[in-house]
Amino acid sequence: MAPAYALAHLRRAPVHADVLEYLERIQSTLTPFGGRFIVHGGVVDVLEGSWPGDVVIIEFPDLTRARSWYQSSAYQEIKTLRTRHLTADVILVEGVEADHSSAQMAAALRRAGSR
Repeated sequence: MAPAYALAHLRRAPVHADVLEYLERIQSTLTPFGGRFIVHGGVVDVLEGSWPGDVVIIEFPDLTRARSWYQSSAYQEIKTLRTRHLTADVILVEGVEADHSSAQMAAALRRAGSR
């Protein structure tokens, strides 16, 4: 089973009391779904393009649990504390298995393209 990630690109904005409350409460919404922060607003070193703002990445055991967290009543209850004050792009994305190989992926794509 592949892990999944919730990724948010947050645009910088002044700190608001609602956002602080959101930060205080979010972990309790993640725990029941096995979610954990792996990136939470650390330094962003932009190598290509532009990236105004901060990055948050939350890891889940799988995509089903990531979706279940986002749709949960506990998360929906606090989500507006963030969305009223921060502009963001938020996605859920499935990760790869521990033994993933980009070379094997390329070989499979070559085989599929030759049919």
